Amino acid sequence: MSSLNKNRASLLARDRKDSKLTVLGRDLIRNRYIYLMLLPVIVYYAIFHYGPMYGLLIAFKNYGLADGVWGSPWVGFAHFQSFFENHFFWRLIRNTLLINLYELLFAFPAPIILALLLNELRLKFFKRVVQTISYLPHFISIVVVVGMLVDFVARDGLINNILAMFGMEPIAFLQEPGWFRSLYISSGVWQGVGWGSIIYLAAMSTIDPSLYDAARIDGAGRWRQTLSVTLPGIMPTIVILLILNIGSMMSVGSEKIILMYNPLTYETADVISTYVYRKGILGADFGYSAAVGLFNSIVSFILIMLANTISKAVSDHKLW
Repeated sequence: MSSLNKNRASLLARDRKDSKLTVLGRDLIRNRYIYLMLLPVIVYYAIFHYGPMYGLLIAFKNYGLADGVWGSPWVGFAHFQSFFENHFFWRLIRNTLLINLYELLFAFPAPIILALLLNELRLKFFKRVVQTISYLPHFISIVVVVGMLVDFVARDGLINNILAMFGMEPIAFLQEPGWFRSLYISSGVWQGVGWGSIIYLAAMSTIDPSLYDAARIDGAGRWRQTLSVTLPGIMPTIVILLILNIGSMMSVGSEKIILMYNPLTYETADVISTYVYRKGILGADFGYSAAVGLFNSIVSFILIMLANTISKAVSDHKLW
């Protein structure tokens, strides 16, 4: 009797598997053009994102170009230990976290505020002009943005000329560590605030207009409608983007910092990504830089998992 039940169970499992394969086959045939459109994206990620991941092995090896990835000798966690014992370790962690924390405090809310203000404009022509002006900096190259910044804050630049008009001494902004984070964050807000507001304006367009009508009937003014209707309506978008930003807290873009910093500002400007660049590209210490980069990725993964878990615990909004 038991063998009969086992045979019956195996037949049911096989039928279930066959039915799933049949459903999958029908779906592939029915949506073949959609899967063909998806194929280049899959190939791109397979070749340029998942394929190179085997290179993470050099984080655990004394990598040499002549020996290659597989021929280089294993060193285990020696590179990680060396990084943790490095006297620059805490400076890199502090600078990376502080720059990202300041971005969360100032750069992240800026597009939300701009989108809320634009949503209140009733003159459509003026609204389009403001949107266009605020979007344009996004399309300017980082190299050009940093070049403009250098010209503005130079000793004979616009900012110091304005300070001189009030009898103040010129400031070497790019040579003083205390000014680096302010310049980095403020220029980032200027460049990205308009483009970032597009997502929130799109989210606002999906809010049911009857909710505003009901709020007006209840006597709510524009400020109360913003607090009670608009903000709750875009809250899922805000939470998703906040989780993604928290997940990238350890991944400050190195391009802009490399263009802006110098040895005089390392104390506040040097972050993990720039340290990896100097050690890996300039110093040719590939194994050590790969270990630092892997550590950075692991911490970022932990942060995004924690942010998503906390979001699920305190609200109904989550990334997955």
